[in-house]
Amino acid sequence: MKYKYKIIQIIRKCFLYVYFKINPINCSRLMGVKIGENCKIYGNSPSMWGTEPFLITIGNNVFITDGCKFINHDGGTLILRKKTPSLEITAPIFIGNDVYLGIETLIMPGVKIGNNVIVGARSIITKNVEDNSVMVGIPAKKIKSVDEYYENIKNKSLAIGHLDRDQKEKELKKIFNQI
Repeated sequence: MKYKYKIIQIIRKCFLYVYFKINPINCSRLMGVKIGENCKIYGNSPSMWGTEPFLITIGNNVFITDGCKFINHDGGTLILRKKTPSLEITAPIFIGNDVYLGIETLIMPGVKIGNNVIVGARSIITKNVEDNSVMVGIPAKKIKSVDEYYENIKNKSLAIGHLDRDQKEKELKKIFNQI
């Protein structure tokens, strides 16, 4: 019976891995993650959602880049269950609308990220994030508002963000003399 359960778990993991590569949004929803409209998941694997994907809510227009992880529990409780067998620290994660999570962002248990937020690469979000924030670091701290970020970058723009992948590649090669 023990081996039958293990085989089923292996088949499930293989299925989720393949399905995630085909359609990461629908696979994540199948796992229990609540995901809004117009969201994109780049790279990653189903393990990004941790062991409690049903406790994760993602708003609309959220971009999740490769290597992001969502942690809903404190695994340190495992070694303390000798003293208190019922010890459990688990909490939901909520991501608002219009959020960008940079490469390898880590979201910790109980965190709520507001609307209109940009999180820099490899940041660790340990506390709630207010709307209109740019967060970076370990632990992540607010460095500016999204409005300030926008004002800083709009004059540096290459003005090709609207192009499809092939057109953008062609333009980038022209801009950076790679032809």
